Amino acid sequence: MSKKANPRRVAETEAKAYARAMKVSARKLNLVAETIRGKTANAALAELDFSVRRIARDVKKVLQAAIANAENNHQLDVDRLVVTEASVGRAFALKRFHARGRGRAARIQKYYSNLTVIVREQDTTTKEEQA
Repeated sequence: MSKKANPRRVAETEAKAYARAMKVSARKLNLVAETIRGKTANAALAELDFSVRRIARDVKKVLQAAIANAENNHQLDVDRLVVTEASVGRAFALKRFHARGRGRAARIQKYYSNLTVIVREQDTTTKEEQA
């Protein structure tokens, strides 16, 4: 009388990893996520290694987690993985204040973001072999 298992939310050839509440605004995180979308896993890791942005280290950890999920949980070939999706969303904002002159206050919002990375096993057949 147990509950039925949830169906997989991604395809059989895909693996997913996500990070919640990353201390960066969604706008800045999306700049880093843009650089890895559509690239192979190895090229995306190399891109993040040499990125000058602080949040690139955390994005690299999420990408490595997605690669590990693909290899260990779904038995996918690591050499054929491609980053199909790197989506960014807003999480929440901490509301703080900054004291100003004449007893006034200015509002400060410290933004947090969520990141989801999906990797897919790419077909090795090229267009010439299919024809």
